[in-house]
Amino acid sequence: MTEAKSATAFAAAFTTEAAQSQPEAHPTAARLIVDDDFRLAPVSPRLFGSFVEHLGRCVYGGIYEPGHPEADEDGFRRDVIELVRELGVTTVRYPGGNFVSGYRWEDGVGPKDRRPRRLDTAWHSTETNQFGLHEMAAWLKKTGGNELMEAVNLGTRGLQEALDLLEYANIPGGTELSDRRRANGAEEPFGIRMWCLGNEMDGPWQLGHKNAHDYATIAADVARGMRQIDPDVELVVCGSSAHGMPTFGEWEETVLDKTYELVDFVSCHAYYQPHDGDVASFLASGVDMDGFIRDVAAAIDATKSRLKSKHEVAISFDEWNVWYQGAEPSKTPSGIGNWPVAPHLLEDVYSALDAVVFGDLLITLLKNADRVHAASLAQLVNVIAPIMTAPGGPAWRQTTFYPFAETARLAKGGTVYVPKLSAASVPTKLYSDVPGVDAVAVRRPDGSVAVFAVNRSLEAPAEFEIALPEREAGANGADGKAWSEVAARTLHEDDMTAANTLEDQNRVTLHANRTAALTGDGTAVRVTLPPVSWTVVEAR
Repeated sequence: MTEAKSATAFAAAFTTEAAQSQPEAHPTAARLIVDDDFRLAPVSPRLFGSFVEHLGRCVYGGIYEPGHPEADEDGFRRDVIELVRELGVTTVRYPGGNFVSGYRWEDGVGPKDRRPRRLDTAWHSTETNQFGLHEMAAWLKKTGGNELMEAVNLGTRGLQEALDLLEYANIPGGTELSDRRRANGAEEPFGIRMWCLGNEMDGPWQLGHKNAHDYATIAADVARGMRQIDPDVELVVCGSSAHGMPTFGEWEETVLDKTYELVDFVSCHAYYQPHDGDVASFLASGVDMDGFIRDVAAAIDATKSRLKSKHEVAISFDEWNVWYQGAEPSKTPSGIGNWPVAPHLLEDVYSALDAVVFGDLLITLLKNADRVHAASLAQLVNVIAPIMTAPGGPAWRQTTFYPFAETARLAKGGTVYVPKLSAASVPTKLYSDVPGVDAVAVRRPDGSVAVFAVNRSLEAPAEFEIALPEREAGANGADGKAWSEVAARTLHEDDMTAANTLEDQNRVTLHANRTAALTGDGTAVRVTLPPVSWTVVEAR
């Protein structure tokens, strides 16, 4: 498959070379101390958000496919809904992304036979507008009542259009726009709390791209206006669209200086892929994400200090993933007469290697739970996504599905510990020497502890020891320090290019790691982490 090649061809070449040149590897050691005196922060449910953009087959042919054997009365694919539930998504950012900078929200409401078809210049496609705000709200209810995180267009539009959308969505009734919503079938307001003030406005690729001063001015105006309608909205101002942007830092300083008291979040976006076959650096992508978060947090703190403010601004890491930019599946259509509906775009097929990097990014988000209060995996279905579908056919889990689903299941509602980790280093070209094992622990609401770990080494397994905290009194019948049960599951393949495809949908899954065992006194766990692997350990 052409798509699979984009995500795995480089790794296949690396694997062949490594098999010929690497000596036999010896195990390394790592140790994590989980200490109740060092609890970092509660895990925000919004950390497990995702992203649905009108891009490629994310909406049309992904979550919405009327006529499909699994389609319900609203045209939503039931098989996709079940997988979204299993994935554990909590919030969905919508409708973009680059798409939102040219979007007219009015096009997506009202009778479907009257909705206009428009050119989407972001992805050189035709937007049919058969799916809009009402459909998204209805779909979210069916996925378990997940929260809608709405984005407003500050590329080609501005203050008035944002106020109109907020009035339409959140005012109960009695005005032209709120009554129009009721006439369109939504008697009750949508009650959207979280709003993105545009998307990646620092990027020259963005329709309506602005410099920091101009964006900050319009974002502040829109924020003030939205709060005049609904004081309880939570607003996300655009931060830099990548850590390596030439305006990074200066952008945050300028934007936050004008908007700090008006917003609740500043956004971060980051995508990772290997370059020039440098798999070792790719496996350490979490190091860059961690640095990005720390740098943005420093900008927030500096602004707060300069303004002598008591207001708190958190980070919304509302786009993150592995993405093979520039690969064949990411190429957009071109030509004056070529504007297809829902073309196959950005349909990366993820390998076991990609899933390990992905899992490390999740660990990084958890390690920064004191600053990152929301995050959105980009995206949810078909487009650089954990869920794939075939037109008229099945839906299946990509390799990245498993780390997300397990982390959401076990970390949601828990409390993150400060990671006190010691590990042997591995060399990388981009980040120098980095810890060969990365890990974080979470105390769950039932008193159990979940530890998420990756082994970044390309050759050597890691003997990993986890020094556990005391069991909480009464937790699972606990009495005293000793733990009684441990279980571990690992994502690892000897062929790190292995992927899940339409033809082999379960090629890569989690497997029980039977090396996990409690020490004799029941106060620690020891487990072997294979090279290039992601593991979750549960202690009860």
